[in-house]
Amino acid sequence: MEAKNFIQQEAVSGDESDMQSRDNQEELYREQIEASFQRLLSDYMQSHHRQNKGMIEQAFRFADIAHAGQKRKSGEPYIIHPLAVATIVCNEMGLGSTSICAAILHDVAEDTEFKIPAIRKEFSNDPKFADKLCEIIDGLTKLSGGKFAEQSKQSADFLHLFVTMNKDIRVALIKLADRLHNMRTLNFMRSDKQMKIVGETTYIFIPLAHRLGLYAIKTELENLCLKYEHPDAYNEIDEKLKAKEPFMSTLFEKFAKPIDDKLQSLGINYVMTKRVKSHYSIWKKMTGKNLPFEEIYDLFAVRIVFDSQENVTDKDMCLRIYSAITDIYKHPQRFRDYVSFPKTNGYRSLHLTVMGPEGQWFEIQIRSRIMDDIDENGLAAHWKYKRYNIEEDPELKRWLDTIKKLLENPTPNIGKYFDGIIIAPDDIEIFTPKGDCRILPKGSSALDFAYDLHSNIGDHALAAKVNHRSVSVNYKLRSGDQVEIITSKSQNPDKEWLDFVVTPKAISDINAALKHIRKESAQEGKKILLEAFSKAGIDSPQSSILDKVAAFHGFTDREDLYVAISKGDISDNLDIKKILRTKTNFLKLITRIRTQQKKDKESPSKKAHVEEEPKFDRKKPFTLTDEKRGIDYVLMDCCNPIPGDETVGFIDMDKNQLQVHKRNCKLATVMKATYGDLIVATIWDKRQSFSFEATISITGIDAVGMLGTISLIISGFNVNILKLSIETSEGIFSGTIKLRVHNTEDVQKLCEELSKVDNIMSVHRISE
Repeated sequence: MEAKNFIQQEAVSGDESDMQSRDNQEELYREQIEASFQRLLSDYMQSHHRQNKGMIEQAFRFADIAHAGQKRKSGEPYIIHPLAVATIVCNEMGLGSTSICAAILHDVAEDTEFKIPAIRKEFSNDPKFADKLCEIIDGLTKLSGGKFAEQSKQSADFLHLFVTMNKDIRVALIKLADRLHNMRTLNFMRSDKQMKIVGETTYIFIPLAHRLGLYAIKTELENLCLKYEHPDAYNEIDEKLKAKEPFMSTLFEKFAKPIDDKLQSLGINYVMTKRVKSHYSIWKKMTGKNLPFEEIYDLFAVRIVFDSQENVTDKDMCLRIYSAITDIYKHPQRFRDYVSFPKTNGYRSLHLTVMGPEGQWFEIQIRSRIMDDIDENGLAAHWKYKRYNIEEDPELKRWLDTIKKLLENPTPNIGKYFDGIIIAPDDIEIFTPKGDCRILPKGSSALDFAYDLHSNIGDHALAAKVNHRSVSVNYKLRSGDQVEIITSKSQNPDKEWLDFVVTPKAISDINAALKHIRKESAQEGKKILLEAFSKAGIDSPQSSILDKVAAFHGFTDREDLYVAISKGDISDNLDIKKILRTKTNFLKLITRIRTQQKKDKESPSKKAHVEEEPKFDRKKPFTLTDEKRGIDYVLMDCCNPIPGDETVGFIDMDKNQLQVHKRNCKLATVMKATYGDLIVATIWDKRQSFSFEATISITGIDAVGMLGTISLIISGFNVNILKLSIETSEGIFSGTIKLRVHNTEDVQKLCEELSKVDNIMSVHRISE
């Protein structure tokens, strides 16, 4: 009995200890929360805003109560997250009280019992402030359905964001701050959730940050995506950068010393710094050009940021510094004037590349302090400078206007939506015959350029002349091209044009023109149908009769019927009397057609039930074994993953199996951003015995016996050649070799061995 009592006492004591520990932890959290909030207030009071401290305090107290008891995956109180987002909005974006309050409250309406009306009531003492605050919060809240109901929930949430962003661009800025903090704390999420968030970030948020000119945030997001999607590559680059730092610092000091002496003698106030290339940029160059880290020579750039001077324009100051540098280093290789011709996101800087004292090339960026702030912080920095007022940014206004037009007519093609809304990261400069410069996204066609000039020119574009050479309208332009558009009044937009245009304006204008053409076609078809009714003795047919005719021909929408009649598709089958005599239950027919159409349109994410039991637990990685291949999973042809590749799986709800892609596959990136709920993390079984197809690309200097040498080396490896294709031109050979291998290690070893051969310039694996 005594022993039992002792055990019971120990248990009670343990419970009290646990409670005390929890109480202590909660007290520490409260101290952390209050300290974070006070730092936010202090930072705000040191900014140029300093107007609405009381509103920020009110927003925090309201959010603190609303999120009471909620925890993040890390175990921290949830309120820590909105406070961190508000701190990014204040410190890293320089926004004011309205944005800070919206950041603090951004998850209240979605994740707590307090909805938009409650927030509006809380700030009812200032109705104007409350209306604007609630408008921004509404844009930050995930609300699917409505006009985007046919999209996946994930896609519809982003489209809702873009709609509200068009009303107030601060929605996008706060959402980027929210995403940045989520990425900074992504380590607490399970692997499939990490892949979903990385996919969204890569496909949506990084291009959005670029378009808004938020270079610092874009760079950090890129690095964080690399860290979670390709951790081995990230860690390898990180370690090698740290090892290289002493050498880079010495090289920079030696290069900068004569420039420093020269600029000081000219009385220019400036700061010169070494800007190391980001992990992501290095990785992209290594993978894109198949180079080892040791062959990446432009690991850093030199940046000169100067103080503006009275009576001297910033452009003149840039050119003055450029002249001083080229007096010292006399062999400039490249010159880019983004001061006279800013990028579409407002980026302004003068770039030049010169050869340093030890024969190495250095890129130098020259800009004023205001330019530097806007180049790093983009749109957010506009709030700091009245002369860069956001309302006066014509490129931004035009972009937002085209987004508005795009979203007025939603289509099931979600990829085309996002490709149109988010302009590609790289811009190209295209010139008119008169020498006017137009900035377009990389990948633009001659037709994109035509629509950029004017919608009427685009609608009637027949062909183009690029650098005085005739080409078709789908010709892909390159930076520096001079383009003349050839038009014809008989030419009209074609639905196929949407397959190759990339700019929001072209997409929007083509859709508008096609809609107008369809409307005219429907009117013509309706006129023909009414004439047929008139011949049958019916002058004003009722809607129910028109529906009966439409259903008879398999249409649920009368406009589809009218268009088909206009095109002549059913001209031989318009016997009205025969149709009306047909004894068919048209109500059931219409219902059946609509049901089938709904099934056809249904997205994979909506097919929630399958006959078999689910095979996949999204909470843990799925092992890719030989036995399960072709049954539980398939390797997708778009990227041809093989054992050793970093992969991700998507559940095919129809077949109840996984579609396995490489993580950096372009299609997988789109899927992660639009159907993230279907993601399953995957790992390879180490006991793989099957062989897989892989293709390597090889180039080099043509020499006698080269093909024999290549074949001999391959024969020494445990791989089979499926196809070998080599071409030569002007002394250079290039080709591809398709092999059957066991894993990435086979390919890597083979490429390393081939690269040692004299006259072979490059060899690397490619995805066909």
